[in-house]
Parts: sequence; structure tokens; C-alpha cells
Amino acid sequence: MSSDFDKDALAYHRAGPAGKLAIVATKPMATQRDLALAYSPGVAAACNEIVRDPFEASTVTARSNLVGVISNGTAVLGLGAIGALASKPVMEGKAVLFKKFSNIDVFDIEVDETDPQMFIETVARLEPTFGGINLEDIKAPECFIIEKELKQRMNIPVFHDDQHGTAIVAGAAVYNGLRVVDKDISQIKLVASGAGAAALSCLNLLVKMGVPRENIWVTDIAGVVYEGRTEQMDEYKAVYAQKTDARTLDDVIEGADVFLGLSAAGVLKPEMVKKMAANPMILALANPNPEIMPDQALAARDDVIMATGRSDYPNQVNNVLCFPFIFRGALDCGATTINEEMKVACVKALADLAMAEPIDRVQKAYAGEPLRFGREYLIPKPFDPRLIFEVAPAVAKAAMDTGVATRPIKDLDAYRRSLARYAYRSTQVMSPVLERAKREPKRVVFAEGESNRILQAVQQVVDEGVARPMLVGSTKRIKRKLEKLQLRLKPGIHFDIVDPQDNDWFDAYLEDYLQRMGRRGISPDEANSLLRSDKTVIAAMMLLRGDADAMLCGAHGRFRQHLERVDSLIGKSEGVKDFATVTVLSLPKGTFFVCDSHINPDPTPEEVVHTTLLAAEEMRRFGILPKAALLSHSNFGTNDHPTALKMRKALALLRQQAPELMVDGEMHADAAIVEDLRNKVLPDSVLRGQANLLVMPNVESAHISYGLLKTLGGGISVGPILLGAEKPVHIMTASTSVRSIFNMTAIAVAEVQNLVDEQA
Repeated sequence: MSSDFDKDALAYHRAGPAGKLAIVATKPMATQRDLALAYSPGVAAACNEIVRDPFEASTVTARSNLVGVISNGTAVLGLGAIGALASKPVMEGKAVLFKKFSNIDVFDIEVDETDPQMFIETVARLEPTFGGINLEDIKAPECFIIEKELKQRMNIPVFHDDQHGTAIVAGAAVYNGLRVVDKDISQIKLVASGAGAAALSCLNLLVKMGVPRENIWVTDIAGVVYEGRTEQMDEYKAVYAQKTDARTLDDVIEGADVFLGLSAAGVLKPEMVKKMAANPMILALANPNPEIMPDQALAARDDVIMATGRSDYPNQVNNVLCFPFIFRGALDCGATTINEEMKVACVKALADLAMAEPIDRVQKAYAGEPLRFGREYLIPKPFDPRLIFEVAPAVAKAAMDTGVATRPIKDLDAYRRSLARYAYRSTQVMSPVLERAKREPKRVVFAEGESNRILQAVQQVVDEGVARPMLVGSTKRIKRKLEKLQLRLKPGIHFDIVDPQDNDWFDAYLEDYLQRMGRRGISPDEANSLLRSDKTVIAAMMLLRGDADAMLCGAHGRFRQHLERVDSLIGKSEGVKDFATVTVLSLPKGTFFVCDSHINPDPTPEEVVHTTLLAAEEMRRFGILPKAALLSHSNFGTNDHPTALKMRKALALLRQQAPELMVDGEMHADAAIVEDLRNKVLPDSVLRGQANLLVMPNVESAHISYGLLKTLGGGISVGPILLGAEKPVHIMTASTSVRSIFNMTAIAVAEVQNLVDEQA
């Protein structure tokens, strides 16, 4: 590592608060009652419930989502036996990876004990605390003894990640490497360099996957592992002893299909690579420097498939692809162990995911890297959000199939969908809308059908069964982009294309458009040109003529320009003076709807009322009871500025028009959120709890508030949702993400369903 990198790493760890972990309460701690519920006397009820039924520990404590990352510091990364205390930064690092990738909480425990039996006794006594144990950085062969005995004694998963995490990810690389070159796993010759914990675990798993034990040749620092050898032997590596006169790696490498290295830098020479079989696969996993550098191996022969443990080369064998997700599946079904079948299920799920099309989040994180399945892309990338809902269900299913799940998951499809909340933070708030959309999908036309983001979102729409997409754009360009993006979509099967250069529909649309716009300053020539070039106009006409049920536009171009097209063709609902927007923000403190952040510079009291009522109606589609706060710099009459008077009048109108709506104002933002603060100022306020519909006095305050809340609060947004249109239409922004486009599609479909219900 460079000295600059070391300085940055130390600064990262020393920045206050020191380290990388903190404990955060998951329940309110704001009142005396909260404290009484959290501790004495409230805890007695939870304790007695566990006495009645020990399985209730998973419902009244955090145990079922808590893993112990435990080490004695005898084999830390590439640093060796640096001791328990010095290993703590690594264990904290493991903890934050668990949290980041699978939302599993961790206590890191560093045990100052090198005697295996004493270490076993210490860890075994921690079983009541944890739902699972992740052993880390313990040297071989002690790690084999420790894990084996702890698995026998403890009724929760015990997993030595240095062994099995490496084995699973390496196994996925081998599985897909053999797919690429069309080799039968039962016929390959495999040569290993290294016989430590990770290497032997890799070999054991590969045998489980189908590599014949007699086809495996193992070498270590003392040479070939052969029958009769006594030097540096143990019962674990003796399983792979061959009856042979060969004594060196060079002696056994000839004809090898796979080289597995977990030993030391430079062990595999270019001359040895030349002796391997056609299309050889080399997993050079020594860190930080592999057994052979990829450029050296490829210089020796160009048919090599290469994997390393390094992030600066393709096919990084990285344990983070495994441990967060195998534990997620194991914890969620209450598995008592992680068995071989669960590991193989994890291997195959990882391998299959690598063959799926890349998605936008991964492409952004790894810009410039090849992400098409093949020699340089055998295993997924760690930031692929699909890992959790592909791997965890496969692991849970294997646990149930093998009888080790104490809390079997009844509906694996529903479980898989529920895991999307860890990958996409908007899933929780969107869940009611998504479920409704899937029950009766509708036709949604996307004006910018050639957009990469639209196409990637449409893949998700089709996969989730949310809508029947219709794309406006060139057939040739759309097909070309589908191929470039490696999407599985097929025109005419999964979606429809409306090509502006296709004359089948054009004449009828032109006649209709002229009838609508001919007396509004649009000439026949201009109409002809617009219908050939303006995709928002084409999409709007499809919606008006009943050829589509809902419409999305705005992925490119300015919001206001798209709004003008929508207004001129689609128009406003009866009684609506102007459009408005509401944006959904999912924050740690709750879900909030903010309006209007995009359209009305300075709405009148009547327009504030319309916006509030439309936003409240939208909230109900999300299954959320609206609690509206009309925000101002005035707090219940403390100021008579025109904006305060506007919000005061809007409140009066709302109470006349919608007496059932829980709404109050004008008020400060903090009073809207904190009930105790609000009650001190106005004890008789009709609002209860925190407000969730925040109505701003003008577009400027709304846009600033929305931006600050999203950025400083770590929020996820959905929208803007267009309010007041005659038909279901929404205008995105140029920064709208792929997932947001997917969410907006579901919202549009739910609006269509709502209109159908009202007309029935």
C-alpha cells in the first residue's frame, strides 16, 4: 500500500467518532414511558415470554438479526498473528459490511485466547446472545477444530468465512468458468497451491459440486501432498494425498484444467501455465500479490481465464459476495447450521446472477469494466443490489429442504420480494402501490423509449409484472440498445414499440391531432412535424385515443417543456386550476410527502387547498393516513406576513371542504414533526403524532426543503408525482434513477386502476 493510502486509511478510522461502529436504538427513547417500556418494568414482559417459549427471543429481541464476528487474531488478513486487539479494525470492517449489504447487525468480539479449547469454551457460552457466529482470521489447523466443535455444540449457524466464504465465491467462479469453455466438472484436473484453511475448504466444496477427489492434486510449501508424506502433514490435507512420485508443482501442473492458488506470490511460473490444458482457468488468490499476475499468465498463452483476489483485475474473488447473504437467508429461516447444501445453493445463485444483464447501479459503480458474462465477468460485483434477493432465498430454501430451518418460510416468492427493501430503500413505502399494480397491470407508454434508463427500468417493470410497456422510439435504435445493455426484453413479446417513422398509425393520429389543435395555432405542417419528432406529443395522443392507459415522459429535456405539452393535450381534471406535484421522501424518521416542489411559484390559498387534497388522495393509495401540516415561518398566528396569511386562509378552506382531513397550520416545520413541541404552542391542535404531508407556501421553499431533507437526512425520493391531470400522466426529471422510473410506472398503473374503480 502507498504511504498516501495508509494516511487516508488512518484518517478514515480516526475521524470522530473513532472506529466504524456505533449502537443505535431502534425504538423511541423520548419520554419516561419509552424508558419504562424499554427497561424496567417493561422488559419483564419480554423476559417472561422467552421463559414461556425460547423461540420468542426472535420476536422480542434483536437476536435473530444479530451475528457475532469473533476472532483471536492468529491469522489476520496478510498481517499474520497480530493478536486479538490489533484485529479489531478488521472485525469492525466485517461488521459494517454485514450491515451495508444485508442489514444484519453485528457485535465484534476479539478473544485474547490462542488455545483452541479455551476459545471454544468462550464462544460456545455466547450462544444466547447471537443468531449466528462468523469466525474470522483464525489460523489453520486450529480453525478446523474450533469450527467443527462449535458447530456440534451450538444450535445456531457457525461459519468460518476465511474458509467457506472464499470457497463459495471461488466455487462460483469455477462453475461459470467451466460454463464459458464448456468443460464437464466431473472430467477436469485441478491443481492447488496451498493447503491452509481456505484452500482445503475450496477443495471440499468443489468435490461436493462434482470434482472427483482423485482428480485433485495439492501442493504446499513442502511440495506435493502424496501418500506416505510426513512433513507438515495433518488429517485435513491428507484427504487429498495422491499415490505419486511427483514432488513439485511443476511436476503435476501439466494438463491441469484449473489452478487454485491460496499460497504465495510468484508460485505459478509462466512456463507452468504453458503446460496446462486448453482454456485453463487460473484462480490466483494470494493477497496482496497473486501466484501469478494476470498479464504474465496471458502473455504465456491467450486462452487463460483469470481470477484473483484483487479489485484492480477482472473476476475478483471477494468474500463480501457471500457472507452477508448466506447469513441473511440462514437467519431469516432460523437455520441451526450452514450445511454443504446451503453453500452449494449459494454458489449456484451467485453463478446464475453473473449471467443476468447488468443494471444501472452496477454499471455506474464499475464504469469502464466489462460486465457481460464471459471470461472477464464470471462472478457478480459486490454492489449488485440483486445479490440479496437472489442468494438469500436460495440459501433459505436449501436450509428448509435439508431440515435445518426452525422457522420455515411459507412463501419464498413473497420472501424474495420482501428482501428488495434492503436493495431498494423505496420498496417499503412503495409496497402497497406495487402490490396493487401487479394484480392488474395496465398499458404504460414511455415517451423516451430509446433512453438507456427507460429500457433498464422497463426490464424491471416486465420482470415484476407491473405493466405492459409501450416505447416511443426507433425500432432499430431500441433493438440495438437492448443488445448493448444485455437486456432480455423482446419487442412484441415483453413490450410494444411505437416508431415515429411507422406510417401504420400516423394518418389517423395526424387527423385527430389537427382536430384538437387546429384552432390553437398549430398548422398542418407543424402538426406533421410534431407527430414525427416530439415523442411527448405522440405519447399524449396515445393516451387520449385510448391506445395506452398511462404515460411517462421527462427522462430527457426540461420539466416545464414536457408540462406544456401535457397541459395542451391532456389538460387538467375538472375543477383544477393548475397542476402541482408531490414528492415522497423516505427518511429514517418516517415517510413524508412534500408539495409543491416543481410547478407553482406562489400558489393562492385555493391552489394550496387543491394541492393538499390531491396529495392526500395520493397518500391513501400508498396506504398511508395523511396528516397535513401547512408550513410557514409563522407559528399559529405569530406573524401576519402575506405567506402566513395565505396558509391561514388555506386551513380555513380545508376545514370547510374536507373536515375529515387531519390538518393544521400555519406552523413551523419543527412543530409539524415534534408533537410535544406543537402541544406546548397549541395544545388543542388536531394533529396527532408527526405530520407526514408537508405543504409548503411556495415552490422555492418546497424545492429547498425537499433537497435538504433528501441530502442531509439520507432520504430516498419517489417522484415528482404530477397532481391534477385529466389522465394518468407523470413527468420525470433528467436525474430520475432507473428504480424511480420503475416506481413511477407502478404509481401510474395504480392511478389507472383507481379511475376504473371509480367508474365501475
